[in-house]
Amino acid sequence: MTYLKRIAVAIIVVCLHFSSFAQQALWGGQNIVSPEVDADNTVIFRLHAPQATKVQVTGDFLPTQRVDSPYGKTDAPGVADLVKGVNGIWEYKTAAPLSPELYSYSFIVDGFKTTDPNNVYLIRDVASVTNVFLIGGGKADLYKVNKVPHGTVSRRWYNSPALKMDRRITIYTPPGYEAGSKQYPVFYLLHGMGGDEEAWIALGRTAQILDNLIAQGKAFPMIVVMTNGNAAQEAAPGESSLNYYKPTMQLPKTMEGSMEESFPDVVSFIDKNYRTIKSKSGRAIAGLSMGGFHSLHISKQYPDMFDYVGLFSAAIMPGKNVKSPMYENMDEKLKVQFSKKPKLYWIAIGKTDFLYKANEDYRKMLDEKGYKYTYHESEGGHIWRNWRLYLTDFAPLLFK
Repeated sequence: MTYLKRIAVAIIVVCLHFSSFAQQALWGGQNIVSPEVDADNTVIFRLHAPQATKVQVTGDFLPTQRVDSPYGKTDAPGVADLVKGVNGIWEYKTAAPLSPELYSYSFIVDGFKTTDPNNVYLIRDVASVTNVFLIGGGKADLYKVNKVPHGTVSRRWYNSPALKMDRRITIYTPPGYEAGSKQYPVFYLLHGMGGDEEAWIALGRTAQILDNLIAQGKAFPMIVVMTNGNAAQEAAPGESSLNYYKPTMQLPKTMEGSMEESFPDVVSFIDKNYRTIKSKSGRAIAGLSMGGFHSLHISKQYPDMFDYVGLFSAAIMPGKNVKSPMYENMDEKLKVQFSKKPKLYWIAIGKTDFLYKANEDYRKMLDEKGYKYTYHESEGGHIWRNWRLYLTDFAPLLFK
């Protein structure tokens, strides 16, 4: 065999070797369907694990259980056992049809929590990655990509002089924005502790909800800005100059005033780079948990900036040891804010949320002062299921 022929054979062998790896990557899933949604909305979960002795599934489709947390009693997903069948395939079928919703779940194999190898749809929440599936119908149809005009989702970097760094934000522009010349109102939508600028667009289904509400004529076309509320971060984990590191909720500069103080930097960037209505009547702010805390304190600190305020399962007051001008003279700042008559001050929380009492006390104070607000109470606790519902209820109330 000549030298050139030997080289050619070697190249073919290498190509076949890498081709087999590529095909393994393409066909790496097990040859079973999981989850399988039946016509009646019961769901079957399957896992091929012939050597396992115990397989369970956990997720928010199961009845919740009350557990202790650093923040008090809170809801946690339930757990159900799969049954081992032929060929080492384990199965679990829900006892009843599931209600319309976007659900998340994981498997637990002999005590080891893992994702479903047959379901490619995953979402990260802080440091946890779970599979998701959707049961359509009712408000859950708003979470789908339907055949309607679609907006654009972009990730932009802006400079924050207050935080002395470049930072990343996620921005939704409504259908037709790029081709038009009109000005749009802006809704600033803030995440909870441990989240980032990816949380609302992924877990919250913001783009799908806005596309569908706008198409149905239920929401006014608007720009939605989803910030990173962690003042110590440039961007979401894996998207900054720190590259890949494990996400954590234990970040410096959390709920100590830096985010609120720096927020005008975000508004300034958006007003300079997008066709916005640059007035109080054209701006809304809302957030979940820590984002609700930020929304409360940002809106009272800058009472001429937002006409619409939403507190979704909001934390209310800072920690006892936190000292910041942002949280001083709260009574006086609220008095000024409400004297300017915001068009909407909207508070929502679940009945079993660990922040329920704090919200109840805050509403009592607002009532005693005669400050007008709208209150919505839902079932459940501190969960994304509630926050997606709050977004679908809040967005249609804006800019009318």
